Amino acid sequence: MSEKKMIATRDGFGKEIAELGKEDSNLVVVDIDIGKSCKTGEFRKALPDQYINVGIAEQNGAGFAAGLATCGKVPFVVTYAVFGSLRMCEMIRQEICYTNLNVKIACSHGGVTPANDGASHQSIEDMGVLRTIPNMTVIMPADYNSARKLVRQAAKTYGPMYLRFTRDAVPQIYDEDVEFTIGKAHQIQDGKDVAIIANGDTVRLAVDAAAELSKAGISARVLDMHTIKPLDAEAVTAAINDIGKLITVEDHNILNGLGSAVCEVAAEMGKGLVKRVGIQDQFGQSAPYERLLEMNGVTVENIVSIAKNIQ
Repeated sequence: MSEKKMIATRDGFGKEIAELGKEDSNLVVVDIDIGKSCKTGEFRKALPDQYINVGIAEQNGAGFAAGLATCGKVPFVVTYAVFGSLRMCEMIRQEICYTNLNVKIACSHGGVTPANDGASHQSIEDMGVLRTIPNMTVIMPADYNSARKLVRQAAKTYGPMYLRFTRDAVPQIYDEDVEFTIGKAHQIQDGKDVAIIANGDTVRLAVDAAAELSKAGISARVLDMHTIKPLDAEAVTAAINDIGKLITVEDHNILNGLGSAVCEVAAEMGKGLVKRVGIQDQFGQSAPYERLLEMNGVTVENIVSIAKNIQ
């Protein structure tokens, strides 16, 4: 997909949140003093009365946002994924999800995309931790355009939500007119021999792997599972019934993320083969983003090899 425009999904968030703020004066950004990296600069400049920087105080930011939500505001708490999920976890559980408040946690630097920032900033557990909390919705868009569409949907849909974006640029997969629905997988292509289910920055790898498999005569269904909670169990069930051989791909620990969610559906159905590609339950390190993926087997080559071996 080298011919595609490269842009980080955090840029899609920054652009869309500024547009949404102009449309709705109740939409508020609660910044954890990291707006430059999380792309809230345009919002801050255009809408200073709807922007609050609480400083480097993630837990206070979560509680503050909860308070705003009780007053009818739609707060987006903005920080890095590792801080917005783990540092804020207790407050998300007790003050946002338990009370089912309309707070959105919008986080850049998901997965290993922080790369050279090292293991302390690489969030490989976040989606798994937050998907276990009742009332929480967990979303990771695949590209700039899907990020804009899903951010808009999140703003218009009531309830606690966690949105995870990339630090690094990823290829644009979708045109501007493609629509997305929170909780519903987007099928990129159909196939009959294997189903590849991916989310976020790994969707590009699933698309490229499907193209390589096609050259070998293997037909792959590719699903962008941008929402891992609520998981589109209907799409997973269809893939198991229609094909029976599934590969999940994610920039997240293979424990409790997308792969685990898909395996839960297969286990309850009592059939289907699922192979998980993702971070191998290990911390990252300071290294280039693509190198970190390679170290964990999150590559086109590995997806293709697994698909061929399960035929």
